Amino acid sequence: MTAVVGLDYTPARDQGGGIGRYVRELVAALTRVDGETSYRLFVAGVSLPANLGDPPGANFSWHTTRLSTRWLARLWHRACLPIPVETWTGPLDLFHATDFVLPPVRHTTRTILTVHDLSFVRAPESASPRLKAYLDAVVPRSVRRADHVLADSQATKNDLAELYGTPVDKITVLLSGVDAHFHPVTDAIARKAVRERYSLGSWPFLFTVGTVQPRKNYARLCQALARLHELFPDLHLVIAGGRGWLEGPIYQAVDHLGLREHVHFIGFAADADLPVLYSMAEAVPYVSLYEGFGIPVLEAMACGAPVVASNGSSIPEVAGDAALLVDPLNVEAIADALRQVLESPTLRASLVEKGRAQVAHFTWENAARTLVKTYQAVLAH
Repeated sequence: MTAVVGLDYTPARDQGGGIGRYVRELVAALTRVDGETSYRLFVAGVSLPANLGDPPGANFSWHTTRLSTRWLARLWHRACLPIPVETWTGPLDLFHATDFVLPPVRHTTRTILTVHDLSFVRAPESASPRLKAYLDAVVPRSVRRADHVLADSQATKNDLAELYGTPVDKITVLLSGVDAHFHPVTDAIARKAVRERYSLGSWPFLFTVGTVQPRKNYARLCQALARLHELFPDLHLVIAGGRGWLEGPIYQAVDHLGLREHVHFIGFAADADLPVLYSMAEAVPYVSLYEGFGIPVLEAMACGAPVVASNGSSIPEVAGDAALLVDPLNVEAIADALRQVLESPTLRASLVEKGRAQVAHFTWENAARTLVKTYQAVLAH
């Protein structure tokens, strides 16, 4: 009999950051590798399924509620009302919660929960006090309730075991992939159009992606840029990402360093523009204090950009030997690694070549196949 799997697609619609991309890409890959399972995609905050357009595949269907994620959180996790998600999806064999928290389900429904990272525990400055308090209450409870947990990396799996005491055999590492549209872009017309779209001059620039928040370590990256200006006075920094928690001090740091004309916050960049931005960058610094995976590292490598990245959390797993890894707390180390890349064509070429090989290990199809096997294993128990 065909299994019926519910999957929370809400982040794919609502979030422009890493989790939204993770869900979009994973579902797209499922359409390519699994034509048998019946997938019911749950989307909050939508009154009618028709508002979403056609489902992504023949064995996929939309199931919506006009209740927003905020209202569902109030009902499910604050008021603790046992309204099962099947109220909107219909009967399920398994429900996959893709964004940290598990809703109520019927007692016969198996459950899988994706925990992308535990940054709100490891790097508490990454979340507002109110959000952290909510996550500290809801995520451990969701992890305990779930029949199985997916972690974005071995580092996150280790954190789940260490911080929550989650049995390691209850956790599967599901590595992300890189979409095929991330590749080197050399077309001069495309490059010119993207520079004009984001008001970027003809100057050389570093490029990085991520929400503007303390966890992304942008203040130290700007300090490193200030040091690099002694050798590269025309170098700029372009940051693509939405506004986040405690962004104000980051903008203040830019002003304090006198870099207002050299640091550009361009907001969310369109997916179609990201490969061009990566391809034009002199280097991609990704020096976050903590990451559950770090998809931009692979995207940059796929586009032929040399990467300088943090040596902590999950990033070494993703980068392998294809990036220069640095202590994200050491401004001098960040600046020195970037200087090496900017000054040495040989090093740059080596990183680009290694990056191309590293990316080949990460595909969304592989992730989707692992996910289908995990569904089957959980349903078999």
